[in-house]
Amino acid sequence: MRYVAAYLLAVLGGNDSPNSKDLKKILDSVGIEMDDERMNKVISELNGKNIEDVIAQGHGKLASMPVGGAVAVSAAAGSAAPAASAAPAAAEEKKEEKKEESEESDDDMGFGLFD
Repeated sequence: MRYVAAYLLAVLGGNDSPNSKDLKKILDSVGIEMDDERMNKVISELNGKNIEDVIAQGHGKLASMPVGGAVAVSAAAGSAAPAASAAPAAAEEKKEEKKEESEESDDDMGFGLFD
């Protein structure tokens, strides 16, 4: 990911075709160690491509990915009995977490925002 970010920074800086030297300069400026093999892989994959098009293609792929609860719902639909017994347990855990959060948030040492 660091190599992709450095490549994008170089492109945003006006360099349409960054090379390994450009990426090394960017990553060295923030003290990041580099793996030449991975960096060269990123450069070879992105070299000659329009970054806006690559980002648009990636955005389209991400839009089709299920996220969060969709996976849990499909797993629960497959076996109704275990899901039914797991739901009350999950609800109890959430209630306990909420209680713990409220106890922690009340620990303001007697000082309030408007005291």
